[in-house]
Amino acid sequence: MSVLKEKDHSDYTYMGLFSGGGGLDLGFEKAGFIHTESNEILGCAIETLKLNRPNWDLFHGDVREYTPSFKKGLDVLLAGFPCQGFSLGGNRDKHDERNSLYKEVIRIAKIMQPRVIVMENVLNLRTMMHPETGKPFAQQISDELSAIGYTTNYNFFRVSEHGVPQTRRRFIFIAYKADTLKHFKFPNAEKDTTIRDFIFELGQDLTVKLPNHDPTWGFKSYAHTETGENFNKEAIVIPVRLSRTASEGTPIRGFDAPFPAIDTATVWGWAVGNVIANRIEKDRENAMYVRNPESTAKLWRINASKIRAFTAREYARIQTFPDDWIFYGNNKRELQLQIGNAVPVIFAKRIAIKVRQALEVLDGRVDNCIEIGEQMSLF
Repeated sequence: MSVLKEKDHSDYTYMGLFSGGGGLDLGFEKAGFIHTESNEILGCAIETLKLNRPNWDLFHGDVREYTPSFKKGLDVLLAGFPCQGFSLGGNRDKHDERNSLYKEVIRIAKIMQPRVIVMENVLNLRTMMHPETGKPFAQQISDELSAIGYTTNYNFFRVSEHGVPQTRRRFIFIAYKADTLKHFKFPNAEKDTTIRDFIFELGQDLTVKLPNHDPTWGFKSYAHTETGENFNKEAIVIPVRLSRTASEGTPIRGFDAPFPAIDTATVWGWAVGNVIANRIEKDRENAMYVRNPESTAKLWRINASKIRAFTAREYARIQTFPDDWIFYGNNKRELQLQIGNAVPVIFAKRIAIKVRQALEVLDGRVDNCIEIGEQMSLF
């Protein structure tokens, strides 16, 4: 797989809010920023951060009860605030109380006065209206940042165009004091990244030893059938979608395109031998597990000699976490919550490098005319 190389350290600092499994924080660390402290409410995510970075200063609890202890001056405040109330994959409820947690970022920014604020969320911030002001949430957040002295630049990204092998789309705010970083530029889109270099060998070779990786055939499902039929042992093991069986588009995926977005709910896996995917009409009067009796959608059913679910490491690979970043969890759900909610590490690093370069230009450490590729490596 592609390997993230450590960037030379700087003296620029960062603090993480809503750090989760560590994707955004780790991306900034790999761009050479120095960690100060992080906040996260989810217990298993805190354990993951402790496991991988035992020297990090962590606050486990509700961000609304958090006051930073770091007081020496902060360069960058990171915040991947919860997206469930905004996301199409969630309730998309403008009254969801989690939608107001961006205000905690602003509260802490007023305390810490960071030079830069980096906020990450989903695209629907552009269109969902704030229930009190009637403005799109993106504009409302920008206005509230402006009220405390920050200029905001925001854009949205298809992360497959930024080194990540999935079509996930993310919305990024960059806020800075007055016009100090008006020379800041977001990274340019590149050719789509495919999944081949990230997970191909894990599908073909079950003997690979990695953390959070214990692959076994034998997927138990009422929808899909592992037939046990004989097959050509040279057959390529292929990725398949095992949940969301009413989705449009074939559940069988290739290796030479990006993956769909990894999330906290969709189950992906592998199939080999006599792999067939058909759509059937479901008997919604007599069948088990009927969620929507009024639906007329046909459902995908996969038959294959062998089927297995992705391991947590395979999900983590698609989110571009390095193999030595170990996830703590009591069950698969806790692991997938951390991985699915994370900012892909390579994308986070690319944003971080652009922020670092902008700070170095501001501080007279590099020439504004020199492109980022001449200053530091992305990988």
